Amino acid sequence: MTSVIVGIILGVVLPGNEPEESVYKMEELPESSPWYGNEEIRIFRQYLTFPTMPPDINYSNCRLPPGAKVSQVNLFTEPTVKFLQQQASSLDLPVSIYYPVNQENPVVVMTWHGLDPSLSSVLLNSHMDVVPVFEEFWTHPPFAAEVDEEGRIFARGAQDTKSIGMLYLAGIRALKKRGAQRLKRTIHISFVPDEEMGGSYGLGSFVQSADFKALKIGYAMDEGMASETNEITVTNDERCTWRIQFTCHGDAGHGSILFDNTSGESFSKLVKKLMERRKTEAEKIKNLDLVSYANVTTINLTILKGGVQANVIPPELTATFDVRLAVNADHDEFQREINQWIEDAGGNITVNYLIKDPKANKTLADEKNPMWIALQNTAKEMDLVINPGVIPGATDMAYLRALDIPAFGFSPLVNTPVLMHDHDEFVKASTYLEGIDIYRSLIFNLGQM
Repeated sequence: MTSVIVGIILGVVLPGNEPEESVYKMEELPESSPWYGNEEIRIFRQYLTFPTMPPDINYSNCRLPPGAKVSQVNLFTEPTVKFLQQQASSLDLPVSIYYPVNQENPVVVMTWHGLDPSLSSVLLNSHMDVVPVFEEFWTHPPFAAEVDEEGRIFARGAQDTKSIGMLYLAGIRALKKRGAQRLKRTIHISFVPDEEMGGSYGLGSFVQSADFKALKIGYAMDEGMASETNEITVTNDERCTWRIQFTCHGDAGHGSILFDNTSGESFSKLVKKLMERRKTEAEKIKNLDLVSYANVTTINLTILKGGVQANVIPPELTATFDVRLAVNADHDEFQREINQWIEDAGGNITVNYLIKDPKANKTLADEKNPMWIALQNTAKEMDLVINPGVIPGATDMAYLRALDIPAFGFSPLVNTPVLMHDHDEFVKASTYLEGIDIYRSLIFNLGQM
């Protein structure tokens, strides 16, 4: 679908001098809070209040007022996209909104123009969407961005990845305050939808568009993982996602009869094969941490469907598996295994690959890559320890690496428990503010490559 640019916003909007139709402004923290009056914390918390989670995300009409339940999301109006437009305006950055698939999935791109347009640009990417929450397991409302006495900011997306998106903007703001009005390279800051669902409605489609090609992306940064120590893993590779839906077919009838070739029989045989392979992989991960999952293929049963009532044998049963193929996995060999499992289960099984990512080249983390040098320079300046590694989940970086665009995943959230997709996800205010200085340095070094 042809992309559409619906607006370019220029100008400066200073705190307290926002356009008339501004989005909801975050309530200030109590005066007793160490972060009372901190504008960066206020902006971050405001972004966290937008409940951009499936299944019915409306990026242009989405905010959850204090005290409201997640189930009431669609009753309220204050746009996530408008918030981002205002952030761009406050930084004097033009912003474009693209719709590579449909109107429900906007891609927001801010641009900090560089001094040398002949150079390829740098993309700073993050995603707007978050995973669903189970409110009963949270001790704080998941979209209120409450701050406790320890300075922990609780919200879904605090780590994955709304902090990263706001840190990009905060880093640019810090650079501009220091007088850096333009760097050598152009910097694009993108906020994309649908990453948590696989990215096909977001960056996956956008990278195939003429609009993306016009951005001249030569290097990219994206989400990394929080670190429970003071060492940062810079991810330069990832496992490939295969999301597989198996539908087992068979004879239907009354539940009191032992029919041959029922869907339940083939279903049980198939699931057994997959679980046996899962057990083999599970043996590999004993005593390993999340980052060590690189050479492990994870197989998890995530969705079951089938049946109409208890005394009727259903004509079909469906199982969906989330598979993450190890970085050293032979994709063709795994496909042959799947085909054999289906045959062993009776063969009357339909397979639908909801996602089947091909293997992309990993990004070099050495002196041949100027982006790695920029990261090392930042690490030296900020007294950080960085090491290349593999992220256990899947990210939008796969779409960039498939185009041979070097892409690193990075997060400055050190000494922080890894709570992506978990209950009570949080980031400490002090850690977030330290991250601004790190991104100030990193964005400068990337822009001067």
